[in-house]
Amino acid sequence: MRATLAAVLLVGAMTTATDVFAREPQRPVEEARARMQHHLQEVNVLTDHFEGVLRGECPQFASAVEWRAYLDGEVERVVLLLAHLEQAWIEAKGTDDDDVRRAAKAPRRRVDQARALLGKLSGCASGNGASISQGELWRRIEREVPQRQAEIALPSEGTSPARSEAAPASAPVDPAREPSR
Repeated sequence: MRATLAAVLLVGAMTTATDVFAREPQRPVEEARARMQHHLQEVNVLTDHFEGVLRGECPQFASAVEWRAYLDGEVERVVLLLAHLEQAWIEAKGTDDDDVRRAAKAPRRRVDQARALLGKLSGCASGNGASISQGELWRRIEREVPQRQAEIALPSEGTSPARSEAAPASAPVDPAREPSR
């Protein structure tokens, strides 16, 4: 009887300890909101760039190599977008505040914009002497997101979310990647 009671108590203690360690860290609402908003600001910078690409005509390059460099840059921006969306959600889960969580979920529709961008780029590829598979690109993006997410995650303590990771969207233009006019 004592052995059974001891086993039940041990299992109960292990379950409680596991539940405590498995929960998301709880942050004050304002801290979680600030951390989440940092990532959503980066999402906005990237989506502004994508909107410009989607509205514009297909860029033309002198060679397939230049096209590939441009395409790789756009794919990297999509990876960064998805990483920031995921990280915003992780930050929002750090609090029980429903408003913060809703705010983090709302921009997830931007994934559709990223898919539309890949569709457009797929159509632009033939004009640049190349062809691309949207499915292959999407799998590449999905493989790269976790690593990028780890790179952009804000530190746990003493966070200053002032730095911008979306630099590729607003960085000086590399002449090798600029379309031929």
